[in-house]
Amino acid sequence: QVHLVESGGGLAQPGGSLRLSCATSGFTFSNYAMGWARQRPGKGLEWVSSIDNSGTYYTDSVKGRFTISRDIARSTLYLQINNLKPEDTALYLCGKFAKRGSDAVSLKSTNEYDYWGQGTQVTVSS
Repeated sequence: QVHLVESGGGLAQPGGSLRLSCATSGFTFSNYAMGWARQRPGKGLEWVSSIDNSGTYYTDSVKGRFTISRDIARSTLYLQINNLKPEDTALYLCGKFAKRGSDAVSLKSTNEYDYWGQGTQVTVSS
């Protein structure tokens, strides 16, 4: 059974940093692309970043501030968030891509992921 458990969120000041983690189990981590999405209050799920064997991908609003990475030995996904902004306030969820193959276009669609964790809350406020 697939499990995705996020951690590392919290309250941070603008300009600060957080490192989110997503511990996974129940599938062969190295075989699938993984991604992060966020849900702001009253909004839908927004794709943020993904990683596959070809590289890393980011939505424009986080480029240069967010870094996605993974530790295959630990089956863990990470999201380093620097220079936090108030608009980054959201519930951050990690997701497992549904297919073993991935492409840059499909990775940006949250509908292409078959499992999501419960999320970790990030609140940016002074």
